[in-house]
Amino acid sequence: MRLTLSLLRQRVGEWSKKYANLPDSYINRAMAQVYWRTPRRPNYLPRTSERKRFRFSIHRPWTNQFQRDNAPGLHPKFVHVEPIKNWTFFRGDRVEVLVGKDKGKQGIVKEIYQERNWVIVEGLNTKLKCTMKSKTFPGVYMLIEQPLLVTSQVQLVDPSDRQGTPIEWRYTEDGRPIRVSVRTGRIIPIPVVSEETQDYKLPRLYLERAKDTTQSEVEKITYEPALKTFEMDIMEQMEIKEDRIPKKFYWY
Repeated sequence: MRLTLSLLRQRVGEWSKKYANLPDSYINRAMAQVYWRTPRRPNYLPRTSERKRFRFSIHRPWTNQFQRDNAPGLHPKFVHVEPIKNWTFFRGDRVEVLVGKDKGKQGIVKEIYQERNWVIVEGLNTKLKCTMKSKTFPGVYMLIEQPLLVTSQVQLVDPSDRQGTPIEWRYTEDGRPIRVSVRTGRIIPIPVVSEETQDYKLPRLYLERAKDTTQSEVEKITYEPALKTFEMDIMEQMEIKEDRIPKKFYWY
């Protein structure tokens, strides 16, 4: 199948970064490749020359391998990725493979790459890869899972009969979105594993540590803006009253 050259989505998908549990500011800073920026002076317009096209793969944007794949001077080919409005596949879902040597087999979704509409199924669609091969060592062969396209290469499994089925999103009476099997009409719940991150299994089970910012500290007001200079604010805190009379001055 011929791939159309186009610009990939530059934003990292919500479910791609959810497991890492990293703030957006850090991800944007790790991805940024700024070549030139105007000085921070009032007589300069804020202009920046930076890289705007990245090629996403199985390497996360905050890793060194992603930086090597998108190093300055490299011009990789970009493939057209059709964005999916309502993402359907989550970590922990049981899916059925529709293509390749593992066609018809079922497995659990291990990782999500929303920028390329990919998922990795644990133990399926593997490729033999040799590492550490040298003249004196034959190398180590490992089976590495390869990504599968969610639009045509995998489909969800209905938990009622363990058969693959297309799904559609519907809403409950209270407005909560749910996945429903088109073939049987049964609800396919979102796995609890999808809430897991590197920091905790479930948000409610996370224990605050000494270096964490608590909710009470976040809500605490530490600064109230006022129409005062820095000197006036310090004088008010130290209860210093200004009793000097300023001299007259004139503007010409």
